[in-house]
Amino acid sequence: MNFLSTRGGEKATGAQAIVKGLSANGGLFVPEKFPVVTTEEFEEMLALGYAERAAKILKKYFDEYDEEFLLKSCESAYSKFEGGDPAPVVKLDDGVYMLELWHGPTCAFKDMALTILPYLLRKGCDICGIKEDILILVATSGDTGKAALEGFKDAEGIKVTVFYPSDGVSKMQKLQMCTQEGKNVDVVAVKGNFDDCQTAVKEIFASKECEEKLLERNVKLSSANSINFGRLAPQIAYYFSAYLDLVSSDQIEMGEEIDFCVPTGNFGNILAAYYAKQMGLPVRRLHCASNSNNVLTDFLATGVYDMRREFYKTTSPSMDILLSSNLERLIFEISGRNAKLTAKRMAELKTTGKYEITPQELEKISETFDGGFADEDGCVEAMYDVFVDTGYTMDTHTGCAMKVAVDWFEKHKKDETKTVIVSTANPYKFPQDVLYAVTGNDVKDSFKGIKRLHAATAMAVPKQLKELRDKPARFTKTVDGSKLFDEVLEFVSK
Repeated sequence: MNFLSTRGGEKATGAQAIVKGLSANGGLFVPEKFPVVTTEEFEEMLALGYAERAAKILKKYFDEYDEEFLLKSCESAYSKFEGGDPAPVVKLDDGVYMLELWHGPTCAFKDMALTILPYLLRKGCDICGIKEDILILVATSGDTGKAALEGFKDAEGIKVTVFYPSDGVSKMQKLQMCTQEGKNVDVVAVKGNFDDCQTAVKEIFASKECEEKLLERNVKLSSANSINFGRLAPQIAYYFSAYLDLVSSDQIEMGEEIDFCVPTGNFGNILAAYYAKQMGLPVRRLHCASNSNNVLTDFLATGVYDMRREFYKTTSPSMDILLSSNLERLIFEISGRNAKLTAKRMAELKTTGKYEITPQELEKISETFDGGFADEDGCVEAMYDVFVDTGYTMDTHTGCAMKVAVDWFEKHKKDETKTVIVSTANPYKFPQDVLYAVTGNDVKDSFKGIKRLHAATAMAVPKQLKELRDKPARFTKTVDGSKLFDEVLEFVSK
């Protein structure tokens, strides 16, 4: 299968799309057409484990990759997850389920893609005949950075540089990144917010001068953010797997439509669900959940994307984003795959901070998507209510999704469609905020928060988070956003 740029002018194979990450004109790679999962394939996947299901979905997009390679890679990647099932579905209430995506090495949903991406990237380089070293350049709002660092740690021929907003991640997320082991990794704090990091990284990708200076050092750029289709494709798999688990546990009938409620900032997680729907997964609606940075909520209601607004630092920092990069892929689809129009809109966004779609396009989006958001109080209330009613503990990002789902349930009381809420992080990644939500107690120290949260919930504490207390910080540098490429050159020149 070939891939196109959302802004036109380029076509790539799957391997090329993975290795490049971003098209030369700044567009995002999308499949030339959506592959379809047949009725027979649905039935076949019912009896398969997660790794086998994921390999079959990946093969649909990356046909130049050998099927046996994909299966062995998935088996190796997902063997790193605790509990035997990388993406278990937990019943919360009648018709309401939690899809837990945080049982991997870094306790966040990014592991679902970033444990498999190193295999896809390394093989992609071989397929494309690339001999240069690869530099994975990552802007993170908290979880992608650590998952990329862990996934590519000590990988041969690959280096990883992660930029994160200096005051825009949780204490636990910062500790995870700054104590990262590995000879091929670099972590740098950036003055500003995630959008500043993401914009600077995109400019590096788009710069011919940067490309030439890296090639002088025998280095090519690639990305582990969800702008890279190799990051997005593995996320499609867990929507299929969740559906199949509901069928096999007799919660739904095969072919019955369900809803997903997805907390998202950069729009990648929910876009993967939309792609699954395009492939034939029986999805009725996708509820897009935001926090106080509710630019997506407003867009889905009005058709106007306007990031000229106040930026809020919240207790769900991975969603503290105003520039949702993956929305470009949806805009491309609903415009009738009009690359010229998509490029024009993205140029408007860059120069004015705003663009608008047509009423007809908004109507098309509204057939599948709706949006809601949770402010800080609403998030806390949702987390508390669920804990008291069911004993289930969730992190702050999932709390935002729960608030949006509850709002939907209250507005549509006779709606009997089953709903899966996507749970994106282990509660212990945000121990102080989760502790406050479920007990009302406020502590300043993250590890005291872990101890007290465990006492309150009896939920097992991940070993990798407990061990952070005694790990020395390797990376302590903070730089201005205009200096990021200088940091890149310094790192690759070592």
